[in-house]
Amino acid sequence: MNLKQLEAFVQVAEGGSFSKAARELYLTQPTISAHISSLEKELNVRLFVRNTKEVSLSDNGKDLYKYAKQMVDLQGKIE
Repeated sequence: MNLKQLEAFVQVAEGGSFSKAARELYLTQPTISAHISSLEKELNVRLFVRNTKEVSLSDNGKDLYKYAKQMVDLQGKIE
């Protein structure tokens, strides 16, 4: 797990969309998808409930969001 993956996770969680997260982070949508997929594999959980129009956090995703948001915020303060 790395900070870029957590940044992508937080952006998807807040925007409800992989493509919105990609625009916000100046990355491609496949890169965002790869970050989320890597996190899900590493943690062995589903972080999002996906449907054709939007994504929402799973229960595990909600738990991770609390900590990931803090880490991303701390990174901003350090910078």
